[in-house]
Amino acid sequence: MLMTRIFVYGTLKKGQPNYHRLFESANGKAEFLASACTSQKYPLVIASEYNIPFLLNIPGQGHRVHGEIYKVDDKMLEFLDAFENVPSMYQRTPVKLEVEEWAGTTEGEDRPAAGSVTEALMYSTTTYQPGWPSLPHHESYDSNGDHELQYVTRSERGGGHPPE
Repeated sequence: MLMTRIFVYGTLKKGQPNYHRLFESANGKAEFLASACTSQKYPLVIASEYNIPFLLNIPGQGHRVHGEIYKVDDKMLEFLDAFENVPSMYQRTPVKLEVEEWAGTTEGEDRPAAGSVTEALMYSTTTYQPGWPSLPHHESYDSNGDHELQYVTRSERGGGHPPE
């Protein structure tokens, strides 16, 4: 079975509000591989009335963003594309990542050492609002961080649920 590597930096990370969605079997399969950060800097902002984390596809601005690499099956990839409202809100783009700690057991592959560079796909956006690049940039997203911007979950949004 073909597995795709995905880099998550927002509400899908461990300890964050949507992490559980990676492990609901109805959505597909996901396996944690590594903690990592982007090789390039990107603006990671918290935006919209729901305080959603967005990684703006503007390489060279902001910070190197910390997150997690998962390998997912096609079913989970389809779920994530729908969950992230691809392509209108987010786009799935390749990204170079520096491994912080590799946990995954990948058969037939060498275990990448800390500091080595690997590739994955991430959900970044080019369809952001004009003011978003000037919002504060974050290195690592935490829904309970000191930014005090409380993430509004889909179940709390009421009415039509806008995408993540």
